[in-house]
Amino acid sequence: MFQQVNDYFSDIYFNLHPVQKINLSHQHVRILQIIHKREYVMIRDVATHLSISHNTASDHVKKLVDNGWLVKERSVEDQRKVYLTLTDDGLSLLRNHTELDKAKLKEVIGQMTQEEQEHVISALKLLSERSR
Repeated sequence: MFQQVNDYFSDIYFNLHPVQKINLSHQHVRILQIIHKREYVMIRDVATHLSISHNTASDHVKKLVDNGWLVKERSVEDQRKVYLTLTDDGLSLLRNHTELDKAKLKEVIGQMTQEEQEHVISALKLLSERSR
C-alpha cells in the first residue's frame, strides 16, 4: 500500500506540476516550506528540521534573503531572536515549486463526477490531517 501511495503521488506531481520559472534547489524549497508552515522560525529551527549545521542553514537563508524571497525580522520582545518570514515573491516562488498547475488540475478535475471529486478531497484531507 505504501508504495502505491508513493507511486500515485509521484504520478500526480509528474503530470500536473507547473513549469518552473526559476531554478531553486530542493533544500531552498524545503526552507521556504518550513517558514511557510510554521510560526516564528529562526535559523536554528531550519538547521534542526533539515539536520544540517547552523552555518549551512545560515548560508542557505542568506541566499534566499539576498534574492528577496525571505526577510529577517528581529523580535520585539527579545532582540536576540531573529525570525524568518516569506516575502510575497517568496510565497509565489514556493507555490510555483510545490503546488500543482491550476489549469492542468482544473482540466483533470473537470473530467470527474461530483462524487469522484468529493472522494478525492476527502482522501487528500484525511492524508493531510494524519500527516501532521
